Amino acid sequence: MRRGPKEAPGGRTLIPREIVAELSRHIVGQQKAKRAVAIALRNRWRRLQVPDELREEIAPKNIIMVGPTGVGKTEIARRLSRLAQAPFIKVEASKFTEVGYVGRDVESIIRDLAEIAVHMVRMEEMERVAEKARASAEERLLDLLLPPRPGRHVEAQPAAADSAASESRERLRAMLREGKLSDGTVEIEVRESAVPAIDLIGISGGGGVEGLEGNLQEMLGNLFPKKVRRKRMRVPEALSFLEKEEAARMVDMDRVKQLAIERTEQAGIVFLDEIDKIAGRESTAGPDVSRQGVQRDLLPIVEGSNVNTKYGMVRTDHILFIAAGAFHMSKPSDLIPELQGRFPIRVELDSLSKVDFVRILTEPHGALTRQYAELLKAEGVTLTFAPEAVERIAEMACEVNDRTENIGARRLYTIMEKLLEDLLFSAPEIGGQEIVIRRPYVDEKLSDIVRDVDLSRYIL
Repeated sequence: MRRGPKEAPGGRTLIPREIVAELSRHIVGQQKAKRAVAIALRNRWRRLQVPDELREEIAPKNIIMVGPTGVGKTEIARRLSRLAQAPFIKVEASKFTEVGYVGRDVESIIRDLAEIAVHMVRMEEMERVAEKARASAEERLLDLLLPPRPGRHVEAQPAAADSAASESRERLRAMLREGKLSDGTVEIEVRESAVPAIDLIGISGGGGVEGLEGNLQEMLGNLFPKKVRRKRMRVPEALSFLEKEEAARMVDMDRVKQLAIERTEQAGIVFLDEIDKIAGRESTAGPDVSRQGVQRDLLPIVEGSNVNTKYGMVRTDHILFIAAGAFHMSKPSDLIPELQGRFPIRVELDSLSKVDFVRILTEPHGALTRQYAELLKAEGVTLTFAPEAVERIAEMACEVNDRTENIGARRLYTIMEKLLEDLLFSAPEIGGQEIVIRRPYVDEKLSDIVRDVDLSRYIL
């Protein structure tokens, strides 16, 4: 039996060409990596369209991205999280330790991913009931602004009293919607958790307590009564608070948890950065023992296993894993063979050239030249960069990367900061001026530092 086509959570899934185009708005070059992640994202949607009996057999094609630091690996992950329309988490592999060592265990990745999915689904459900929640919050706020008068005798003229009260309420409602009550204040009851903070690290020594801590806090939250205190707020703030409270009350959390687990299992994406930091050749002692232990702990999660979270068991069989690393001191073949086999797609990212640096400085939506221009606009200073100045900055960045450590596009941050240091300092005193950065100014500020290798190493 075949189910009908499914849309991705949050709306239409982008096709690969659209994903690459969106990534290219922020990331220069690296077309191979962009194409690989675009295909992987689209395959998530394609899998949901196949017959049920085949769907379980289609495993995600995990990706490993190899390339020097600063060429766009992490930026691809950051932008991908906004396009995925699915639970997405980015973690550094170096943060985890082998089971038995003090530190985070790898299963916490899936627990965190499930937490993100629950938050995502809860926000969607709250958005779905937003209109009802706003109406209900408005009624509650009107009750606070216009409480019934105690001891009022309305038996003699109940209809007239009801009519007058109704008219007053509607006038107040109209004033509220027109914003005429924005300067007023109202007292709201705020409920706070009375659960005491628990230091499970001190109790257990720190090994693998993330799930236990969450479950224990939730259990104690049901035992301890909520503290209620009164807080005075401005009317717009009170309306917003009541609206969120009403929306949260209307959402069925059991349904949210069920949908979140399903979404985590079917569409979850994990980006494992710094995977090279846990790669290493066989060793009998030292840090390599823990590194390979982390790889062995990662293996069942990447292959497919069940992880216990506070929302229920999560199967990891169809979670997509994207790993990335510079691999300066090691190479992908230094990972244990079983883990290598779970990343069938390998993409090598290119080192950045002078042309790439020029494009990075000018083309992306958040280009550095535009960032500094907007920052100085806040001081009333109009800043522009002449094309020859941008080329000279790119040339210097390449030169320093070649002669010292190659840190990719991150070199531009230090160079730009050093170049504009005096201007950023004096900008509040020169408001209203127009400043054009030209090649001679770049040479004056940076040439000596670039020529001196020792200065470059410590300053740029």
